[in-house]
Amino acid sequence: MENESPKSALQLRTERGLAKYFLLGLITFGIYPLVVESHISEELNLVVSPYDGKRTMHFCLIVFIFSWLTLYIVPVVWYHRTSARMGDELVRRRIDYSFGAADFWLWNVLGSFILVGPFIYIYKRMKAMNLINADYNEKGC
Repeated sequence: MENESPKSALQLRTERGLAKYFLLGLITFGIYPLVVESHISEELNLVVSPYDGKRTMHFCLIVFIFSWLTLYIVPVVWYHRTSARMGDELVRRRIDYSFGAADFWLWNVLGSFILVGPFIYIYKRMKAMNLINADYNEKGC
């Protein structure tokens, strides 16, 4: 008992991947990516909010209410902010992985001109969140 690490009782997901994201997205007609992004927004609030004092709006609110009301400007801002928060958390936790708001703009926005950019962005996003969650599962803070 005395050798236990300060693990959290709640184990966050660390198995996200690009192939699973797109294959299950196709099979479920786009529902699986909504679920994954919803989990990311919840987990980001759980892990990062105690340190930066910010809250990420739930992804379902973004998609179903604010996206069409704002001509899809709010989802762009949401992805920018969540990517920045993930990048800041990677730095705070001293995880050696490069990800942030610049990846959203370079890969997802500008990279769409070469067609593979959004795939690279989603891969990097899933990997960053997996690393943050794995560190949280291990250290608990």
